[in-house]
Amino acid sequence: MMRFAPFRHSASIVSAVLLAIALTCAAAQAVAATARPALIPAPASLTPAEGGFDVNADTLVHASGPQALAAARQFVELVAKSGHGKLKIVERARSDAPGIVFAIEQASSAPTSPEAYSLNVTPQGIRISASDERGLFYGAVTLWQLMTEHSGKAVRVPALRIDDVPRFAWRGLMLDSARHFRSVDEIKQLLDAMAWHKLNTFHWHLTDDQGWRIEIRKYPKLTQVGGCRIPAGDGGIDPRSGEPRPYCGYYTQAQIRDVVRYAAERHIEVVPEIDVPGHAQAAVAAYPKLGNVEGATRVSADWGVHTYLFNAEEDTFRFLEDVLSEVVDLFPGRYVHIGGDEAVKQQWQQSPRVQARMRALGVANETELQGYLVKRLETFLQARGKRLIGWDEIL
Repeated sequence: MMRFAPFRHSASIVSAVLLAIALTCAAAQAVAATARPALIPAPASLTPAEGGFDVNADTLVHASGPQALAAARQFVELVAKSGHGKLKIVERARSDAPGIVFAIEQASSAPTSPEAYSLNVTPQGIRISASDERGLFYGAVTLWQLMTEHSGKAVRVPALRIDDVPRFAWRGLMLDSARHFRSVDEIKQLLDAMAWHKLNTFHWHLTDDQGWRIEIRKYPKLTQVGGCRIPAGDGGIDPRSGEPRPYCGYYTQAQIRDVVRYAAERHIEVVPEIDVPGHAQAAVAAYPKLGNVEGATRVSADWGVHTYLFNAEEDTFRFLEDVLSEVVDLFPGRYVHIGGDEAVKQQWQQSPRVQARMRALGVANETELQGYLVKRLETFLQARGKRLIGWDEIL
């Protein structure tokens, strides 16, 4: 009979496992030492070098001119918020000063994107250069990301050179505030996160069947009525009183200007979306004459594609133009989004008034009627220096 020595074999197995773990850890440390920094998004070009530069409480940040100073201040604020201490900014013209330098420089070669930047880290110091404040800001974000790989107020930034330019001009994120209302503070947190990831376009979905969220002073019922709905199920009932519990919210024009300003400071353009001709139930609930059926409706509490459309009367076009006039005044960016998606034509098909309007306009069908509406709003916006955009259905 073969006898076993279980403890001796167990000890050998444990030793082998510990040795394997040690070798794995050593290998991982070796890989980590030579790994490229974890940057989001990955820069266009990154060249590692030997050594690094220590950033601590004594490190000075140098900047000259309003654009460089703005980027430097944003960098210092980011560093402080992430627990690396409050760095001091020195305003001076020298671009070779020891420490961290922010410099506006015109590109020596062919013109490049205003969002491009160079970041050079050597044992002697750190230099961020760009032809525009936007590039300096993105360089500042990259340097901050390099610093956040470590904790503590003293951080060694690895020596490297980054030459970065965005692959895409439009780097966007959409927030649907119509269905789920978010506070201004929550939106600012979102804008911060976008800036830290070098996103530059905030697509703000402000109107839909489930809510109208933007104050239009000429039409107060849009927010008074269209800004509230009774949620479906138990969510729409106050458990204490048993009464309906409305879900309400909208942004005043002052709040919208505040969000636009906050975004611009982070080089983010805000693109408002006012949905037409579909996704109109909240607006029609506020002003039934804008719709196609007799009687009042309510702001929807349901998901899915709805049938409510704006009608094609001249009064409705004047309403839409009035709304867009206030929108244009609030949003200084290039684009206004008019939605245009999921415009189910059932109400237009069943409305004698709409059918008569189509004949008067000389359009052959309901799809052409939507095209007429889009073109008319496009002409209106172009006259005010804006470019109309929408979902693919407007094509």
